[in-house]
Amino acid sequence: MADDPFTLFDAWYAEARASEINDSNAMALATADAAGRPSVRMVLLKGHGPDGFVFYTNREGRKAADLAANPQAALLFHWKSLRRQIRIEGAVGRATDAESDAYFASRSRDSQLGAWASDQSRPLADRATFETRFAGMKARFEGQDVPRPPFWGGYRVTPDVIEFWQDRAHRLHERRLFTRVEGGWSEGLLFP
Repeated sequence: MADDPFTLFDAWYAEARASEINDSNAMALATADAAGRPSVRMVLLKGHGPDGFVFYTNREGRKAADLAANPQAALLFHWKSLRRQIRIEGAVGRATDAESDAYFASRSRDSQLGAWASDQSRPLADRATFETRFAGMKARFEGQDVPRPPFWGGYRVTPDVIEFWQDRAHRLHERRLFTRVEGGWSEGLLFP
């Protein structure tokens, strides 16, 4: 048994990458606005390690507004085929420009163009409007690399709490809770 939550995460994540049919890196991201109204949506994990868990998004959408007002978030990985989940809670900060640039450059060209074309989370009159904007971006960047938009980048959730949940028969589940303490992590169990 691992006594470091990141070692345990790496092991579980590797199993999920091998067994989940689609998007083993999908995680629910929960945020709350300044008034405490919660919102949850799926995002994709694009980096992780002892410094935190990284995802990328438009920084002018609802997620970004919530995180600007309340820089705390919760993540949830649910791997149904493994009957496991991992909950993560912690402070959120921006990934560096270098990290955001490097990840953006690794995306497909259409994904890069889509980032420029989308006013994420804002009302859209009809699909044709978005498709026209996408075509416009395709023409704008024809024959050249697509740079990262200034309004697009990464966020890192630095965990204070990480819970590993494993399904067991008769709802007698196993729950391991890691809590950040000065100099490391404290581990305990939770009742199912």
